[in-house]
Amino acid sequence: MNKGIKHAAYTVRPVEEVDEAAEHVRELTEGRGPDSVIDAVGMESHAPVAELLQKATALLPDRLGAALAERAGIDRLSALASAIDAVRRGGTLSIVGVYGGQADPMPMMDLFDKGIQIRMGQAHVKRWIPDLLALVLDDTDPLATEDLATHVLPLADAPQAYEMFQQKQDGAIKILLIP
Repeated sequence: MNKGIKHAAYTVRPVEEVDEAAEHVRELTEGRGPDSVIDAVGMESHAPVAELLQKATALLPDRLGAALAERAGIDRLSALASAIDAVRRGGTLSIVGVYGGQADPMPMMDLFDKGIQIRMGQAHVKRWIPDLLALVLDDTDPLATEDLATHVLPLADAPQAYEMFQQKQDGAIKILLIP
């Protein structure tokens, strides 16, 4: 069970104790909000509508399936809305989470009112693998990646871990699989 992250200046409460993420982040920053927020979530691929759309587009010829997915895709923008709410005025919102459709509008007035800079695009993973792998494998854990995991399980339990994550059981947010 996640006990929260303690730091010299603050304590981040466990997710199950927080009603509104943006409000909690503002509390931690004395009402200001963070300079930068990253939305790495994107759409929920296991949502019933998304699952149906994925199955339907797979049955169509490539051109038709791609066009349908692009125009009729329905994303859940709750993570993006929370990120926009949390970032400080004049801050930066980085979007690396993947959104597949065009059905949901961006809250342009909120973005304009807060003067938010938006940076987005695909994460060019292969370019960064050597640099990041060295940091992740470092025994001193300089990126504090081990603090991000709510669960640590053996690789053999991966199917159950994915199920636990998808069903949001036992407070699962990030599950670290150990080979």
